[in-house]
Amino acid sequence: MTPDQVFKRWVHGAIVVFVVAFVYFIVADIWLPLSAQARVMHPVVGIAPDVSGQVTQVLVQNNQQVKAGDILFSLDKQSYQLAVDKAELALEAAQQENTQLDASIASAQASVAAYQAQADELGLEVKRLQQLIGSRNVSQQQLDKAAANYQAALAQVDAAKAQANELVVRRGEPGEANLLLRQAANTLANGRLNLQYTDVRAKVDGVMTNLQLVPGNYATAGKTLAALVANDADIIADFREKSLTRVKAGTAASVIFDGLPGQVFAATVRAIDAGVKDGQLSADGSLANPESSDRWVRDAQYLRLHLTLDDNDAVLAALPTGARATVQLYPAAGPARWLGQAQARFISLLHYIY
Repeated sequence: MTPDQVFKRWVHGAIVVFVVAFVYFIVADIWLPLSAQARVMHPVVGIAPDVSGQVTQVLVQNNQQVKAGDILFSLDKQSYQLAVDKAELALEAAQQENTQLDASIASAQASVAAYQAQADELGLEVKRLQQLIGSRNVSQQQLDKAAANYQAALAQVDAAKAQANELVVRRGEPGEANLLLRQAANTLANGRLNLQYTDVRAKVDGVMTNLQLVPGNYATAGKTLAALVANDADIIADFREKSLTRVKAGTAASVIFDGLPGQVFAATVRAIDAGVKDGQLSADGSLANPESSDRWVRDAQYLRLHLTLDDNDAVLAALPTGARATVQLYPAAGPARWLGQAQARFISLLHYIY
């Protein structure tokens, strides 16, 4: 074989390899979509106290596993305990005031009854004198005086009733429905809640990370002091739009984690995001800002999908947030799936090298 024939054979072979690779790339992008742009994402919960105060105790260490409800650190309780004590005294004072009002109401009602009895007696006296004045056994002056006394007694009855009503209004509803008691009880409940908030607890199961809090630091209500990486995790992967034309929720997949070379984990597509930030419009009053580009071939748009591992939650929980991964999708069965599985296995072995 002449050198020209050898060169021509190499050229033909290179062309065949290029054509096969090009066809494989086109077909694989639709039937065997693969993305190395995947990560493990754990929700990161910011730990912020609900009340302000000086940190007195830090009960966890950096990178320690905690459970929801565990106390992470405590704040100085003295001022909040004093507030609770003050609220308890205020509640007792409200109860005592209501007892005093009850006694005053009873006394006022007794006065009303006494004045009413006196007025009734004077009313009978006026009627008797009116009957006797015709026979001239009594004088008009006596009748007028009795009538005046009767009117004065009625006025005393009205005044006593008004005083009793005022006391009843001040007393309010009986029992626990009383306004003074409810206000005092609400203040006490708020004080106890703030005292409870001095023990800052974990909201979810997870791992404390980058913890730099020490006793003596001052904590401000609502200001984040530490981070808790939740055990719950999500796998996200970005694919070109074209690669997802045959993919939907429930599509089978394989996940290869960079930190676990040689292992391929079965997964399932849980959801595909409805859009990306570039497609979000804001009603800000501005005019349209069309994209200008002189490129003939523009960059492809990527969409994000979410996956869950099949029966490997412990593996996912053990991986750190941000861990890189490669995702292989299987939108079709048969030879396409076999090639995809082979491709995933090859990548998993390749991770031993890089």
